[in-house]
Amino acid sequence: MATSNGGKIGDIPTDAMTLNRFVMEEQMKHPGASGSLTLLLSSLCTACKATEAAVRKAGIAQLYGIAGDTNSTGDEQKKLDVLANELFVNLLKSSYQTCAMVSEENEKMIEVPVAKHGRYIVCFDPLDGSSNIDCLVSIGSIFGIYKRESDGPVSTEDCLLPGNKLVAAGYCVFGTACMMVLSTGNGVNGFTLDPSIGEFILTASNMTIPSKGKIYSTNEGNAQYLDEKLQKYLYDCKFPKAGKPKAARYVGSMVADVHRTICYGGVFMYPANSTAANGKLRLLYECNPMSYIVEQAGGKAVTGRGQERVLDVVPTKLHERCPIFLGSSEDIDVILSYLNE
Repeated sequence: MATSNGGKIGDIPTDAMTLNRFVMEEQMKHPGASGSLTLLLSSLCTACKATEAAVRKAGIAQLYGIAGDTNSTGDEQKKLDVLANELFVNLLKSSYQTCAMVSEENEKMIEVPVAKHGRYIVCFDPLDGSSNIDCLVSIGSIFGIYKRESDGPVSTEDCLLPGNKLVAAGYCVFGTACMMVLSTGNGVNGFTLDPSIGEFILTASNMTIPSKGKIYSTNEGNAQYLDEKLQKYLYDCKFPKAGKPKAARYVGSMVADVHRTICYGGVFMYPANSTAANGKLRLLYECNPMSYIVEQAGGKAVTGRGQERVLDVVPTKLHERCPIFLGSSEDIDVILSYLNE
């Protein structure tokens, strides 16, 4: 019989750091912590696992295709969009830790019944990359958690908080494996779902983005609408005066593109252009959570307006859009040098 050695019996780990255990140990480092955030993250973890299960069997369960409606920003809703949204909303309500939610799929703020009120506001995109659902390209979920700052009846204004007030953020990638990447303000860690036990296991601790990368990621189909300075940057990426050109990689799922950027370095951008003055991506539940994670991993995230950080933008409406450039710190500085010539 195999003997225990370093937390293993044979090749089977017996001391796996699960996501729930990790969050609980983080909680223990703060004696005054109530455990509310731990419970909320547990519910988000369950929502991601349930969504991942639905994605895996979507073809068999006939969950591909359009649901017949549009979401808050006019995009066509897929059947999986609707299902993922219901999972997130119901699991967060039943956590007893939220008072309000903002979802890409709902035009208005989702208010939690007073009897189930908690301290937190959660903004989320339940299924990012919907256009890639039917062709089996990586998609995911994104969320950001804020602590409510006011008392009394909850209102839309309570949700209009800048990203620098996030207490936690994360995303879950549904790709070749299912990974949740999470930050509670003390670095970034990645947890891979082990389907045999139904738990997220820590597989990438203290994730850091390289200070410089070889990849740029953007929808170059919009190049003709971009500012001339950005057009010049893209040209120089492909035809540099010295060295090799940068590699172009663009999936069209923000989760997939940003995750690759964190792993390999480089830049991801969805800038403003002549047809979209504020870009395409939404501030509260796309730009802010991803910017928070990238900064926690040692990178930068800016709007391209001077030196403005994405996390410093104060939203004025729930589904406000925001231009974004994020990634390796040196690469972002190069982009800013072009924009600020």
